[in-house]
Amino acid sequence: MYLLSSKFSIRLLICLIPLQFYSVFSLASLKNHQNQQNHKKPIMLLANLTSCQLFMGSWVYDETYPLYQSSSCPIIDSQFNCQMYGRPDIDYLKYRWKPANCHIPRFNGLDFLVRMRGKTVMYVGDSLGRNQWQSLICMISAAVPRAQTQMITGDPISTFKFLDYGVSVSFYRTPYLVDIDSLQGKRILRLDDITKNSNAWKGVDVLSFNTGHWWTHKGALQGWDYMDLGGKLYQDMDRLVALERGLRTWARWIDANIDKSRTTLFFQGISPTHYNPSDWTTDTSATSSARSCYGETVPMTGTAYPGTYPDQMKVLQEVIGDMNNPPFLLDITFLSAMRKDAHPSIYSGALTSEQRANPDHSADCSHWCLAGLPDTWNQLFYTALFF
Repeated sequence: MYLLSSKFSIRLLICLIPLQFYSVFSLASLKNHQNQQNHKKPIMLLANLTSCQLFMGSWVYDETYPLYQSSSCPIIDSQFNCQMYGRPDIDYLKYRWKPANCHIPRFNGLDFLVRMRGKTVMYVGDSLGRNQWQSLICMISAAVPRAQTQMITGDPISTFKFLDYGVSVSFYRTPYLVDIDSLQGKRILRLDDITKNSNAWKGVDVLSFNTGHWWTHKGALQGWDYMDLGGKLYQDMDRLVALERGLRTWARWIDANIDKSRTTLFFQGISPTHYNPSDWTTDTSATSSARSCYGETVPMTGTAYPGTYPDQMKVLQEVIGDMNNPPFLLDITFLSAMRKDAHPSIYSGALTSEQRANPDHSADCSHWCLAGLPDTWNQLFYTALFF
C-alpha cells in the first residue's frame, strides 16, 4: 500500500497549528501570478489589496442581498433550489461576507462580462463545483437579463454562453480529477493518470478546480470498484493516501502543461459539511440522535474553526505547497464552516416526500442553496481575479 510522503506524515502530526495558518492567505502572494505579458492579454490576479486577508472575517446581515432571485435563474438544479422546494425562511439569503481588515467589491455581472470578453471560464470537479458554476451563471445573468445566451448540456462537460460578449462558462464533471476507466465491467480509479480528463482543460483562460468529498465515500456512494496505483489494483487503501496521490498526479500535469501567463488558475478549498450538531451546540439533549443541519437558520460566529478541520484540506495544502506552478487557493473552508444554515437540508428536489419527513437520515448538509453561499465564493473569485 502506498504510504504518505515523510514530509506529509510529519505535517499531519503537527495539525494543531492554529486555524490562521490554514485560512489566512495574504493577497501579496498573488503578485507572483500572471506577471508576464503576451499577445493574449491574460487576466491579471489581484495585486492591489496586498494586505487583505480575504478568508478571515465574519458574516453580516445585509438587506440588499441576495444578488438574484432563484426564481429568475432557470438553470439551478432542483437539488440546490431551496426556495422552490419549500424552504420557509429567507434570512440565510441576507448574509454578506466581510473580511476582517478590508472591504471587497460587490459582484458586478456586467463588469465581469466586459473584462472577460472573448474568454472562457471552466469549473472542474464534483457537484460542489457545479454548485459554484450555476451560481456564477445566475449572478451574471441577473445583471444582463436581456443578453443572448446558449446552454449546451453534456457529460462530462456543460457550457453556458453569453453570446453578446463571447464569454463561455463551463463545468467539467470529474469528482476525483484523475481518470476513471472501465475494465471488465469494473470502474478503475487511475491514481497516476489524468490524460483523458485533462485534454478538455487546455486553452481555457480561467480554470477553477475542486475535489475532496468523493474520496471519502464508501458503499453505494463510492465512485469506483478498484484503485490503480503503479500498475497494481487495490480494493481499498487509506483515503487520504489516495487523495494525495491523485492530487500529485494533477499537480504534475499542471506544472507541465499550464502556462500561467495565459491561464489563470484557482483551486477551491474543501467545502465543509454540517452533519454533526455537536460542532455548533453544547445542548447534548438536542444532539444525541440528530445528524443533520435541519432547522438551522443563522450562521455561527467567532474566529475558531467549528468542529474538526478537514483532513482533505491539509493534504491539498501540502500538495499545492510543493508545486512549481501553484494555483491560487480560494480558501472558502472556514467561512463556509460558519454557514450551517445555508444547506438545502430537506428543501431539495432530489428528495422524496418520505425522505423529507426524515431529516436526520436524508437532509442534504453537503451542498448549498442557490441563491446562497456559493455566491460568496464567486464574489471572492471575482475579487481575486480582477482587483
